[in-house]
Amino acid sequence: MTDAPRLHSAYTVRLRPVGDAELQLRYRVVHGYRRAYLMAGDGPALVLIHGIGDSSATWTELIPDLARTHTVIAPDLLGHGASDKPRADYSVAAYANGVRDLLTALGIESATLVGHSLGGGVAMQFAYQFPELTERLILVSAGGVGREVNPVLRLVSLPGAHLMLSALRLPGMRLQVGLAARLMKLLDTDLGQDAQELLTLVDALPDETSRNAFIRTLRAVVDWRGQVVTMLDRAYLTEGMPTMLLWGDRDSVVPVRHAFRAHKAMPGSRLEIFEGAGHFPFHSDPARFVALVEEFTTGTDPADWSLEHWRDLLCEGPITPGRPDDARDRVRERDLREVSERSAT
Repeated sequence: MTDAPRLHSAYTVRLRPVGDAELQLRYRVVHGYRRAYLMAGDGPALVLIHGIGDSSATWTELIPDLARTHTVIAPDLLGHGASDKPRADYSVAAYANGVRDLLTALGIESATLVGHSLGGGVAMQFAYQFPELTERLILVSAGGVGREVNPVLRLVSLPGAHLMLSALRLPGMRLQVGLAARLMKLLDTDLGQDAQELLTLVDALPDETSRNAFIRTLRAVVDWRGQVVTMLDRAYLTEGMPTMLLWGDRDSVVPVRHAFRAHKAMPGSRLEIFEGAGHFPFHSDPARFVALVEEFTTGTDPADWSLEHWRDLLCEGPITPGRPDDARDRVRERDLREVSERSAT
């Protein structure tokens, strides 16, 4: 591990002090690729996983408060932020493996995972692949619950997306995008709730390498019809794992109805809706977000995983109380039809 240099202009964030030290990016080389991450605090491990096109910078305003009671690790996923951006596997399963490898290198044996958007899908995949390492799940406007996704993301998944994203770097385009974002905000549209975040994502793609990584990541989870992976077929495996869902009721990227669908599919899960918030509820109301995370992590016991329990769940499959088997199968089949493919694992 090496000390982080000052961030270059394409990746500038506002950092707050944590205790007596400034929060800075650190680096680890795993499988030959540099992985950037933020780390602060002491106590039970809390891993914050950002969404597509984003980075650990999205959590910087929350980390000082969360680090009072947790060891907080916020990685830049491969292809994002200050991490390397190779021509590589950017699937959800590969990201889950990457998070596991980074935590192992840092000596973290188990953790509570907080995943936003794509990061929510990565957190769910991590819990599926490595349940013995997962203490709790906190899913924030998570992908992987239904086909619906913002049309802009579907458009970017099409051939020619490189040219479209490159055009955003032309002189004057940043100003036009900024004006459009402010107009959506002034008109009080759902997409306008996340206007500032949209501008940040545009700024996060300054060169061809960044844009290539973004498109590869997007096409692993979205095509012209919408999201192409689902967790609904395995959501029942979270039985016994404390799970909380946090969503903005004006989310224009992943609609809030996905939250209710996931809540129904995940036994014993808790659902919290942020009224008036868009796709980034932790930006809209950071104090409430931090309070909920701290309450949830201190008020629940870590999941007690066992091979026997896992085997029993797999053999029994999902159970819908009060429904005969044929009706249960029809309900599950209907939900699964809303996505195009299942996770490749």
